[in-house]
Amino acid sequence: MNIKEVKVEGLSRELQVSIAASELVSKLDARIEEIKGEVQLKGFRPGKVPASHVRKTFGDQLMGEVIQQVVNETSQKMLNDRDERPAMQPEIKLVGEVDEVIKGAADLVYDMVFEIIPAIDLTDFSKLKLSRPVVDVDDARVDEALEQLGAARKSFAPRAKTAKAKEGDQVNIDFLGRVDGVAFDGGAAEGFDLELGSGQFIPGFEDQLIGKKAGDKVDVKVDFPEEYGNAELAGKPAVFEVTVHEVKEPKAAEINEEFATSLGMESLDKLKEAMREQIGKDYGQMSRGHLKKQLLDQLSDSHSFELPPSMVNLEFEQIWHQFEHELENASQKIEDLDESEEDLRAEYRGIAERRVRTGLVLAEVGANNEIQVTQEELNQALMQRVQQFPGQEQQVFEYFQKNPEAMAQIRAPLFEEKVVDFICELAQVSDRKVSLEELMVEPGSEDDAKPKAKAKKPAAKKAATKKPAAKKAAEDKPAAKKTAAKKPAAKKPAAKKAPAKKPAAKK
Repeated sequence: MNIKEVKVEGLSRELQVSIAASELVSKLDARIEEIKGEVQLKGFRPGKVPASHVRKTFGDQLMGEVIQQVVNETSQKMLNDRDERPAMQPEIKLVGEVDEVIKGAADLVYDMVFEIIPAIDLTDFSKLKLSRPVVDVDDARVDEALEQLGAARKSFAPRAKTAKAKEGDQVNIDFLGRVDGVAFDGGAAEGFDLELGSGQFIPGFEDQLIGKKAGDKVDVKVDFPEEYGNAELAGKPAVFEVTVHEVKEPKAAEINEEFATSLGMESLDKLKEAMREQIGKDYGQMSRGHLKKQLLDQLSDSHSFELPPSMVNLEFEQIWHQFEHELENASQKIEDLDESEEDLRAEYRGIAERRVRTGLVLAEVGANNEIQVTQEELNQALMQRVQQFPGQEQQVFEYFQKNPEAMAQIRAPLFEEKVVDFICELAQVSDRKVSLEELMVEPGSEDDAKPKAKAKKPAAKKAATKKPAAKKAAEDKPAAKKTAAKKPAAKKPAAKKAPAKKPAAKK
């Protein structure tokens, strides 16, 4: 194997590798000898096909396999010998006439183009100073959580026959819907309990029942949404004949021993203990989010090294795609914002650079300290993901098992959290008492007092201010170290199972 450096500039590398035709032919001969006993061809006894006939019949195919194997082995050996770590999967380009190489009449020559991960001089993590916001879980917090739990498990009690329904009440109704005067499937029900304000039915339906009382009959006029699931009804006006039989008011569950046992707890005290523990875990997760944001900021600020352009470009494209997706969802265009596309791209490229930098630092820390994600940890995370798709667990499990890239998406955040824990153990971390309001602020949002992109038009202003949220999400997530070229996106697991069909009046 001969290696020629075509380009060595910064982190960029272009090398040309040559392998003699005689070496390829030798490998082909060895491959033929290896398989000839297994080859079965008409006119020959099993295992008795001559090597010359195997070469004549399968030579081109086998030489193609030899070439692929040689390229894989030599390219990896070259990287090992040079002690270089590619930032992305190297690009391999064959040089010359491939047909001549397959015939064994020409040397195999290929160019290998890649960028390397730079040497990273890690900072002294013991000098990092981090402040962890904490909130005590007092009795008032527990009582408030219990009240919310009681409200969530509310029941409904009949109101007076003359009582007018208001938002939050439940009405028992019969309804029959018609489009163009014709009743349609799924548009009728009797004795149906509907909570007003729940958004269970199509927009405008529930609003027209507010103020009605038992015995009232009303024609509810609504338009089916343009995106309604039934194409025959989508966008069409409808009239529902509704009869109100009863109006009920909500009653929050009383917090007592009976309530606790109904939830499977031994007593009210045990329920309070469980609530306190859960609140503590929730606060702990929010606290960790702030701590991690501080750490990533300091890791980015305390490290300076050249970044592989291919990694930055890929990260930028992902962030920019997310930004464009948010604009599309808000029915906006870049022209609606008060920042130019050039300025926005520059801002997001800076975020991409930060993510790549912190991602490489975390990867370096993990590699230097042999931090690994155990198979048990990976299996546990996989099962948690699978459980998000009830009824499709087996299909989703097989999807991840058969897709290394999908499994890598599960492994990456586990690895990142273990590295963050490792660094935090070395850093100087102090607790800081804060209010619950401060703790609940999204990490990093306090850094964005001035929205980066306000809408020019008042009507779109609210949607435009979502742009900083995309920015914070991008900042808070370091880019995972990428060691393979970008491939077509793997198919997503099947969507969650659709709910049972509901009356057409419902959403």
